[in-house]
Amino acid sequence: MPDELNPPPPPPVGGSSLPSGSASSRSGPASSSGYGQGYAQAGFGYPAPGFPGGYPGAPMYAPRKLRPAWFWPLIILGSLLVLGGLLWGVVWAAMRSVNGSATPAFNSASIAVIDLDGVIVDADKVDAQLRKFGEDDSVKAILLHINSPGGGAAASQEIYHEVMRIRQEKHKRIVASVESVGASGAYYIASACDRIYANEASVVGSIGVIMEWTNYGDLMRWAKLKSVVIHAGALKDAGDPTHDMTPQEAAYFQSLVDNMYTQFVRDVADGRHTTAAKIQPLATGQVWTGQQSLGLGLIDQLGGYRVALMDTARSVGIKDEPTIVRPASAKKGLAGLLNGDSDDLFPNPGKLLDRSPGFYFMWK
Repeated sequence: MPDELNPPPPPPVGGSSLPSGSASSRSGPASSSGYGQGYAQAGFGYPAPGFPGGYPGAPMYAPRKLRPAWFWPLIILGSLLVLGGLLWGVVWAAMRSVNGSATPAFNSASIAVIDLDGVIVDADKVDAQLRKFGEDDSVKAILLHINSPGGGAAASQEIYHEVMRIRQEKHKRIVASVESVGASGAYYIASACDRIYANEASVVGSIGVIMEWTNYGDLMRWAKLKSVVIHAGALKDAGDPTHDMTPQEAAYFQSLVDNMYTQFVRDVADGRHTTAAKIQPLATGQVWTGQQSLGLGLIDQLGGYRVALMDTARSVGIKDEPTIVRPASAKKGLAGLLNGDSDDLFPNPGKLLDRSPGFYFMWK
């Protein structure tokens, strides 16, 4: 075999030493370019760089193939599609952020679902969601998905009034669906809705008011600490957790609780289109199952979330499967930590001693 590092010189130009019947002889006499040209004409490719004449056994390069005419238009079209997809993703994320929903705001007919979970302490967040969906003409009805034991008296009452306002001013249907628990302040809010659904085993009711705080006066005395308070007005420091409650303070707080209780009974009666006299016997603070609540008139129909959703859709003229929109999810995980939304994970130690008297519509 020829030495590839020191190849023999190419044969003379114009000559041909190929045997009879070779590719060059079949395709005609060799050209002035030598064997390389003959190999190229025979379809074996081009001679290696540096050997313009070529020689038998020299490495050959395949001829360059031309791309079809549609190649570059297809590349451009694919790039435009990818770019369009990215732009649509940005627009969709912006619309979700602005509209607060996981579905684009241009749906022609949809049902908004607002989850009311856990203890009710923040009325502003729920009120904002109610206002947004109440003003959105594409949202035909709002479903409050409730699983809560209640919460702050004022917060529960504020959401109640916002539900009533949207129903009256926007003429929008609002329905409550109780999952496991819809008690006290949560039931207060549900009573403002057009209709209340609950499962047979759901816990419903607990119409009543509770006030509580922690008295740590004995602990301070054990630690030999003294609370120093200067005030004007006999009841200014009523509820101070460092001393026992006086009879005057007890009567004072009881009057506040009684007044809130009267408001609770009145508002539930208004929401349920009945009288306070009929609600009063049920306002003992106790709860009932969904099955019991139906007979007592506290709810309108037995059924879970799916039943409530489909009935609500039919009531507003949506015949097919309804499109559901929800508020944007709250920040959680690492993003929440970086943006200061981690109070639940790492509570402020200063709040542990912030135990001023609180009034609650809550089932305990």
